[in-house]
Amino acid sequence: MRTFGLLGRSLAHSFSQRYFSQKFAQLGLADHRYELFELAEASELPGLLASQPTLAGLNVTIPYKEQLWPYLTRVAPSAELVGAVNVIEFLPDGGLMGHNTDYVGFRESLRGFYPVAPAPGPALILGTGGAAKAVAVALRELGIAYQFVSRGQQPGHLHYEDLTPAVLASHPLLINTTPLGTFPATHECPPLPYAALTPGHYLFDLIYNPRETLFLERGRLAGAHTHNGLEMLELQAEAAWAIWNKG
Repeated sequence: MRTFGLLGRSLAHSFSQRYFSQKFAQLGLADHRYELFELAEASELPGLLASQPTLAGLNVTIPYKEQLWPYLTRVAPSAELVGAVNVIEFLPDGGLMGHNTDYVGFRESLRGFYPVAPAPGPALILGTGGAAKAVAVALRELGIAYQFVSRGQQPGHLHYEDLTPAVLASHPLLINTTPLGTFPATHECPPLPYAALTPGHYLFDLIYNPRETLFLERGRLAGAHTHNGLEMLELQAEAAWAIWNKG
């Protein structure tokens, strides 16, 4: 038996379990299973590992992408770039290696959505958490300038009150990395001057449930291009699968 799983605090609406369970069934991998492991604290990880001897790979979600570093023996360049871990590889010597496939999934999904050549317009990253860091790394690799937008006053960051129609006009790409709009709170969205959006804007929401958040709906009604986070999740999941099965 090879066991894989997702580490997090609240995992009631897990994409990963459905995705990998379907993948195992399609590939005829009857000796593979994918479980949800809810931890109250990151310090519970060693106990979990001891109780699950068939573990062969883990995904990591909120709030542990940055809290599990002390338990890793190695960190891949992808995780060092982002400063967060969303995939754990079980090494042959018994160690744990942290990777980040979030930024790879976002980067490749964005390539097919936003015109990145020859000179892509700058982006606004809504939010400043771990997901925002992954987005920033991908944008740098694609040569897209960006600014963070935060709820509080932070040096070098814009505040939502700074997002005037003129600011939106000069930033054609808006990326929501916040949880605003996630099921069941589908009535929420980042506080933007949505009336200032145009068909020249591109809105990318990392949320996949619902498929169209209020952020995306309001963008679509303004004529903007919209894209949700489902493809990004599928791409990062496949990147994780490749890590767990390399060699």
